[in-house]
Amino acid sequence: MGWESQRMLIFISAVATLIFFLGFHGFCYALDSPPYGFVKNASYAPRVSYHDYIIVGGGTAGCPLAATLSERFDVLLLERGGSAYGNPNISNLASQNDILAYITPTSPAQSFVSEDGVINRRARCLGGGTCINAGFYSRASRQEVMDMGLNPKLVDQSFRWVEREVVFRPQLTEWTSALRAGLLEAGVTPDNGFTYDHLDGTKVGGTIFDPAGHRHTAADLLKYADPARITVLVRATAQRILFRNVTAGGHRKNQPQAYGVVYKDLDGNIHEARLKQGSISAGEIIVSAGALGSPQLLMLSGVGPADHLRSLGIEVVLDQPMLGQGISDNPMNVLVVPSPERLALTSIQVVGIRPGYYIESLTGFNLGASNSSFQIGVVVEKLAKPLSRGFLRLKNLDPEDNPSVTYNYFAEPEDLRTCVEAMQTIMRTVDTEAMSEFRYPNQTVEYLQGLTASLMVNNRGRSPQDATSLEQYCKDLVLTFYHFHGGCEVGKVVDHDYRVIGVDGLRVIDGSTFSFSPGANPQATLMMLGRYMGLLIRNGRK
Repeated sequence: MGWESQRMLIFISAVATLIFFLGFHGFCYALDSPPYGFVKNASYAPRVSYHDYIIVGGGTAGCPLAATLSERFDVLLLERGGSAYGNPNISNLASQNDILAYITPTSPAQSFVSEDGVINRRARCLGGGTCINAGFYSRASRQEVMDMGLNPKLVDQSFRWVEREVVFRPQLTEWTSALRAGLLEAGVTPDNGFTYDHLDGTKVGGTIFDPAGHRHTAADLLKYADPARITVLVRATAQRILFRNVTAGGHRKNQPQAYGVVYKDLDGNIHEARLKQGSISAGEIIVSAGALGSPQLLMLSGVGPADHLRSLGIEVVLDQPMLGQGISDNPMNVLVVPSPERLALTSIQVVGIRPGYYIESLTGFNLGASNSSFQIGVVVEKLAKPLSRGFLRLKNLDPEDNPSVTYNYFAEPEDLRTCVEAMQTIMRTVDTEAMSEFRYPNQTVEYLQGLTASLMVNNRGRSPQDATSLEQYCKDLVLTFYHFHGGCEVGKVVDHDYRVIGVDGLRVIDGSTFSFSPGANPQATLMMLGRYMGLLIRNGRK
């Protein structure tokens, strides 16, 4: 095979890998055939129903939250997407190549493009982001737990509850083992072995893919729910939260009170779910719709910046100027590494943790002939806690549409410096003896940098020659790690009990409340938080 043919095959394989990394976060189980009798299509729901707790969003935090609250209360969980079960070609790691282009109006991942010009996706399925991510499981650090104001003992109990059901120890591939050794050789030390804990250095983390390559999700945690006390409705898109003014002793209270949710089924029929009067709990609406969905729903319901809401004709229930502010995304940059060795399909298994950034990888694609010798590894870096912040606004009054979101990648110079440092660490890692078996001897890291840039020529409309420095490389070739967060931050929009400030009967419990993305991957902390807050509410301590 001539060099030009080889380059073409490398090009196709590399593009496939990059698409995979984007697409890997863009799918979920598709069929509405769950093993739980309490999961139903919203089309079969009554026009009006009454519950102790109504949770909007059956995602990473919403599923464990609903399961926990159902141990004592009557709970309704509304999920705008479909069920997380039913199609083995989607749930199995080995079949991911078959569904990369699975994007429809009701697909499990909803595409959007931020105002920064970066393609992104948000989950739309029971189980949320755990259905559409690369599966890596790593707890928040002890310091992050303290920064969040959480009880470390209850946090540990909640993590262990999650881990019993959905987390496994990965079986390292040869590439991943080499990457691990390469990170250590490049100075990302110490070697922390296998651990769920967040520790500086290099470690093997957990995975939500079991040894058979089957994905487990937050929806699996619904097995702990009391089936007599929980109803889960899929294809139920919340339209708005209902509020009323409350009087006490003949006087109107200053704060409005949430008492219900209007939602629409897939056929376009409107339903209402309301809180019970005089139930054993005070009753609450809990929004767990994610960093885009939660601020979007609050704004559509009249909570948010008054001027913005009025510009769209929305009646203002509460002027909350901080709603939608402070939203952030963890920028990602990649280095494509063509390999002469065959690479097994691998989700993220190893992470190098440095102050300010993390390094991970995905591997295992082979387009064309089955005996092709050209494989691709992708080594990626993610900024851990970017300082750059953005904002979210409504584009229209359609709850099924995406809001407008601006992340302002690299607006803060420190973020750009951190990205450059991270890319330098990736280049040292790839250039180590430990990884020499998986790269061509005549391909320097500078060549790989240029190759990656040329493969991403259409990213944000840039041309390869624009990436003349690592600073420009970071800015021109920025991607997302799908870990966006903020918009309903603790201390600004919600209090430390996750109650919406200025409103009664309403909480937000999900990643929109985070001011940073905890751990190397936030899914562990989000599932933990659902269980954690469920326990506190269930026990009457919050």
